[in-house]
Formats: sequence, C-alpha cells, structure tokens
Amino acid sequence: MNKIFKKIIKTILTWEAKMVIKKYHPKVITVIGSVGKTSTKDAIFTVLSKHKIVRKSEKSYNSEIGLPLTILGLPNAWRDPFDWLENIIKGFLLIIKKRQYPEVLILEIGVRKPGDIRRNILPWLKVDILVVTRFPEKPVHVEFFDNVDKLIEEKSLLVKALKKNGLLILNQDDDRVYALHDKSKERAVSFGQDENSTYRILYPDYSREMINGVSVPLGINFRIQYKGNVFPVVLPKVLGLHNVVQSTSAIICANEFGIDLLESIRNISDYKTPPGRLSLLEGDNKSLIIDDTYNSSPAALYEALEILKEFKGGRKIAILGDMLELGKYTEEEHLKVGEKVSEIADILITVG
Repeated sequence: MNKIFKKIIKTILTWEAKMVIKKYHPKVITVIGSVGKTSTKDAIFTVLSKHKIVRKSEKSYNSEIGLPLTILGLPNAWRDPFDWLENIIKGFLLIIKKRQYPEVLILEIGVRKPGDIRRNILPWLKVDILVVTRFPEKPVHVEFFDNVDKLIEEKSLLVKALKKNGLLILNQDDDRVYALHDKSKERAVSFGQDENSTYRILYPDYSREMINGVSVPLGINFRIQYKGNVFPVVLPKVLGLHNVVQSTSAIICANEFGIDLLESIRNISDYKTPPGRLSLLEGDNKSLIIDDTYNSSPAALYEALEILKEFKGGRKIAILGDMLELGKYTEEEHLKVGEKVSEIADILITVG
C-alpha cells in the first residue's frame, strides 16, 4: 500500500470509527505498555466476555489502521483496493443503520514512532479505562526514538485520552508506570506485590506437572489482597509468573464493571496465552517445546528463559531468533541474552 493511499484509507476509517463510537457508546478499555499488552487484552476479554458483549483487537491490531478496523469490526484488506472499498462501505453502513454492537471494546495500543499517540490517537479516541502494563529498561520499538525515556513519554500521553471519571489501572511494581498517576486528574488504582498496591499480589508460585519425566511449571497460584480480604487465584493453563499481572488487571477491570470479584476469579481460570506466546507443545521423542515465536524483546526473552530454567529434568535447548526494533541497543542486548542463555541451556541455536 503506497503512502498516499494508506493515508486516505486511514483518514476515512478513523472518521468512521469515531462516528461508530459516538453512535453506539461502547465502554472503551485500552491497554498500553512495552510488554504484555496482548496477553493483558486477552485476559480482560476472558473475564468480561462472560458477562458483556465484548470485542477485542485481533492479533496485534494496535496500529493507526488496526485500531479503527477493530472498532469497525473489519478485516485488514492489505494491498487489495477493492477490499478496502468494501471495508469503507461496511463502515459507513454501520453508521447509518442500527446494528448490534459490542458493549465493551478492548483495544491494544502500539507505538512505533514519535507522534503516534499525539497524532493518531488523542485527536479522536476517548477512553473509559486505561491499563498500563510495564515499561522495561530496554523495550521493543525503541529504534526510532532518541532514548527509552522518549518512548515512554510518547506512550504516557495516552493518559490524556481518559474521559472525565475515567480510570487508570497501573502496575505499582514498575516505578515508571506508577509515576503516571501524577499525570492524570482521574481516578487511579494499582496492582502489584508492593504493599501499597490497591490490589496486592501475594505468594505467586508455580503448580507443577510431570510430563514425559520432566517437572513442568504448568499453572500458577497466587492471592489477591483487596480491601482487607485475601482471595486465592488459580491459572491452570498458563506458563510464566508474569501472567499474574495480566490476570490481575482483568479482575480489576471486571470489578470496575460491577462484576463480583469471586466470579471474576473463577472466570480467569479459563485464561490461556495466545498461540506463539509461551505455549507448551509436545514434540517428537518425548520432547517439550516452549513456543514463544510470535515476537521477541529483551524483557519477553528473559521471561521465556526463566521459564525454561524452571523445567526440571532433561536436556535444555534454546532456539532463539532476532530481537528487532532495538536500534542502538541491538548488539548490547543480544550479548546480554547470550550470557543469560549460558546459565540455563545446554545447547544454543540461533536463527537470523
């Protein structure tokens, strides 16, 4: 798609998305951060979809075109001008005719270049709930920014999209994330293991299963302390303690919609990670494969390696591809990963 055609399509779809929101008045939940956006979005969907008509961004539809497409419920037409024309017509019909529309939209917001939030989001999108996941030291998509702080500054602008009486949900264990509570006049709640968190996470630990003679950390147990009460939470279908953060965010969102906390905790047990994001597969010769091939960043790769470390028994092989969009940090971060792998894996195979 050439630049002029793309700009025309983006302008039309954005206007249609704005009109659709104005007509149907859905509650809008947005998720932003440098890691964990897609998993958080899916966790929120898992809980809310039991009670509401909900739509979430498909795959990682978080770009300047992907966001309007999600709101309009339309597929990406890629390079086909006729399919784009069909999309535009369908979007227009959604405006002029009354159709069934979701009560809640869960939107993942991505930032790739300076100005993405200021130019492509703030002029037209208003948000009821904003969830901020994590800002690691070396995030993905830093390539086009002068430094990490500039990238975080761009993402932080999304707090300006909060509606009056909107809600900010912040990770209190991440100082850069929690600092956003000073940048908004709207209500903020927090989650994390920090003792001052509104929803405090306690005692996260793995459940284990024996698979082909290997002790596998499949499943997580933890507790949430909220308003003096402690609630046990079980995630039987996921790998990685970082999913505690995603599931807690989902429980908070549900609580803000008036859904009983215990009911939300029961529902989150159905949550499982998307394909290619720490999925456990059985391979040949009684082997087990941790599939985290969707994308890679320093923070995500360290989490995957920590999970590999938790597998007790058998030989460990790490097959790793490139971490992209790191700009000037590329060589440094790949070297750090190499040092980490040497502590965990028996064999390293690199691709890229």
